[in-house]
Amino acid sequence: MSRTASVTSGPYAPPVPVRTLTAVSADGARLHVEVHGPDNAPPVVLSHGWTCSTAFWAAQIRELAADHRVIAYDQRGHGRSPANPACTTRALADDLEAVLAATLAPGEKALVVGHSMGGMTVMAAAGRPRFRDHAAAVLLCSTGSSRLVAEARVVPLRAGRVRTWITGRVLGSRAPLGPVTPLAMRVLKYATMGAGSAPDRVEACARIVHACPRAVRHAWSAVLAGLDLDDGVRQLYPPTAVVQGADDRLTPPVHARALAAALPHCVGVTELPGIGHMTPVEAPELVTGRIRELVGTYVTGASPEHGSATVEIPVEIPVEIPTEIPAQKAETPTQTKESA
Repeated sequence: MSRTASVTSGPYAPPVPVRTLTAVSADGARLHVEVHGPDNAPPVVLSHGWTCSTAFWAAQIRELAADHRVIAYDQRGHGRSPANPACTTRALADDLEAVLAATLAPGEKALVVGHSMGGMTVMAAAGRPRFRDHAAAVLLCSTGSSRLVAEARVVPLRAGRVRTWITGRVLGSRAPLGPVTPLAMRVLKYATMGAGSAPDRVEACARIVHACPRAVRHAWSAVLAGLDLDDGVRQLYPPTAVVQGADDRLTPPVHARALAAALPHCVGVTELPGIGHMTPVEAPELVTGRIRELVGTYVTGASPEHGSATVEIPVEIPVEIPTEIPAQKAETPTQTKESA
């Protein structure tokens, strides 16, 4: 399967960019970057997750490009960005800084959006001067800062040592994913999406994920297994909103609630019933709408600044957030790779 054309037709086929460019990271890694929309429009920077690519943001790009400058890039080793032996959270932060430098004018403010590992990229870059110079606000989708393997619910066992061990072996597997078959789509849907996800959305996600080279998938799985970006969350000073699927097995809602508690300026947690880990694909209208709201409030200044609330639930989504979260008994995962 082509890494560059994982979805070639239909509503989830990536839109054609206005232009493409190559950003060069601190260690020389080359990153494929796409720019969509008018040059003078308010900028939105999209950072995708593990095993995905710019194709993951097709729905957001298609809707936003009419009146936003949408900047999307492939993480190193993903999509059109060549693989690189440096797989660390430091490298993720370097890469995001390189993209910001290549696409934004000095001091130009943007909304920065990260899904899953893309959100971890934002946390890793939180203390960097260039990130702080450019980030007017942040949207974190389906992500967490630590204990990813211990909290994951992909393996249907009670939290503890056995589940953590098995989960680590499953997520870190070197096995090829193979072609996108009905069985492969059922497996991916169970692990990453809500039970009610439409078949075309499941297929789009499967084609994107299966296009990721297995060596890249394995290398980054080791980084995620040892992730500890709790300090980065505490340094993420721009106004930050969180979107979370209530049925997310990879990064369950406990992560969103922990982020809300630790962020210096959290402007809302939106928890979506029936939605799994792939929130931008499973709930594209809501994610796109949240992006528009944040751009209007913090980039263009069209709305008054939000207060400092930490949990926000839209009235049309009846979700009950418990006031007290039970203590977790899961084991802390063993760090398998340096994540500087």
